[in-house]
Amino acid sequence: MNLGRVVQRSARYWSGSLAAIDRTRRLTYAQLDAETSRLATGLMVAGYPAGTHVAIQAPNCTEILAVEVACYRGAMVKVPINARLSAEETVHVVNDSQAQVIVASASHAAALAERRSQMPMLETIVAISGDAGDMTYGQLLDLGTEGVDSLDAEDGQLAVLHYTSGSSGVLKAAMQSYGNRRALLRKNLVRPGRDAGIGSVLGHVGPITHASGMQILPTLYMGGCNVLFDRFDAAEVLTTIERERINRMFFVPTMISRILASGEIARHDLSSLGSVTYGAAPMAPAVVEEAMEAFGPILTQGYGAGETTSTVTLLTAEDHIAALAGDRSRLASCGRSYFENEVRVEREDGTEAAFGEHGEIVVRGPDVMQGYWNAPELTAEVLKDGAYHTGDVATQDEDGYVFIVDRKKDMIISGGFNVYPSEVEKVLYRHPAVFEVAVVGVPDREWGEAVKAVVVARNGAEISSEALADYCRDNLPGFKRPRSFDFAADLPRNPNGKIVRRQVRDVYWADAERKV
Repeated sequence: MNLGRVVQRSARYWSGSLAAIDRTRRLTYAQLDAETSRLATGLMVAGYPAGTHVAIQAPNCTEILAVEVACYRGAMVKVPINARLSAEETVHVVNDSQAQVIVASASHAAALAERRSQMPMLETIVAISGDAGDMTYGQLLDLGTEGVDSLDAEDGQLAVLHYTSGSSGVLKAAMQSYGNRRALLRKNLVRPGRDAGIGSVLGHVGPITHASGMQILPTLYMGGCNVLFDRFDAAEVLTTIERERINRMFFVPTMISRILASGEIARHDLSSLGSVTYGAAPMAPAVVEEAMEAFGPILTQGYGAGETTSTVTLLTAEDHIAALAGDRSRLASCGRSYFENEVRVEREDGTEAAFGEHGEIVVRGPDVMQGYWNAPELTAEVLKDGAYHTGDVATQDEDGYVFIVDRKKDMIISGGFNVYPSEVEKVLYRHPAVFEVAVVGVPDREWGEAVKAVVVARNGAEISSEALADYCRDNLPGFKRPRSFDFAADLPRNPNGKIVRRQVRDVYWADAERKV
């Protein structure tokens, strides 16, 4: 079944039920069906047929949810762009993806319009609001028609260009096919321990252009409602859970830490919650225990990537409960593989590692991407005989539980976002007082990992943490800025004279429970 027909069928079954809610709009299934038909056909009337690459960039809102469904209905290719990317990074993604159309918020549309000459393939900017685009969202709707059936799409046809930094530190797109997205739908339908189905309400705090958005279509398939938060605020999230009777939430660990620290939980009725899932970054077992005390025995953990079209292992609520009653070390696990995908811990030669032996997590299954867009060399590094090599080092126990212990490369995951040291170092090296610098991730209760810069000052230069923080505030997006600075006389090097970032990092992780 074409993914777009999921909404068509749900609109017949539950026409008056709510499908999507944001700060300003509440869409029923009938309204979402009509809007997505008008969007898909409006794009076609504007000259964009099946196969067109359609980008979206905005904070969470019902409009970008509708554009995703419209892309499925028109057998187009969705290009989701993180709303927090810098203007330069956005230009790169638009050009690299060969997007011809972008639907964007007012501020993003204005920023794109200023850089129009840098994006030769981009033909149309559709502004959700404001007048910075070539047309407004409403004008695009006016071009279309309600009640038009979805186009068919084969399993191998490209559906989504999901941009990720992966293991290389450069923005590149995992090619997710319509078959991958159907696999995503299937694995969510069989996912255990979920309050799902007709009347279920799922809250999206993370950007739906990324991991959280992969839960949209499964929720629509089951007759549930997607509640979209355009920002994270602990008190507002808790108030909305109570008001909308949300029963499923996905958080990155940073969000859970902030909610626990807010003191707001006791002031709200959270009895509607039946499932709280965390993922995208490690969470300390002590914080897991605290969260279970606050929310109840409803925590689950998911591990996956854009390259695997979302989750491939689960640590279920029952696993969490059993761990607290017995072996608490299992709270450090990311769970076990389930349904159609196979997750193995492998040695360098491709054989399966023994129980407790370190190896790389390798994923096989119908949800593994088709490769990286226009990047055959990067694809060859991670995709071998159809299996995705994650770059995460782990062990596995006799019961199949996977424990991530390290990463093969130096990527930092801070608050659910990938940060690459070289990107931050490049900026810091431009500061006149910086002679050398090594950027590493260090343990942090709230962020999972926090970005730290260890700096060697130029001879005679005066430098302070405050001055460097101000400099980074002007030159880096928020999630990439170092949260602390240390100063050193020199940095460790290998025999070739290259700074050994791992040795810098190990000092800060010496007493940590997990090395990631």
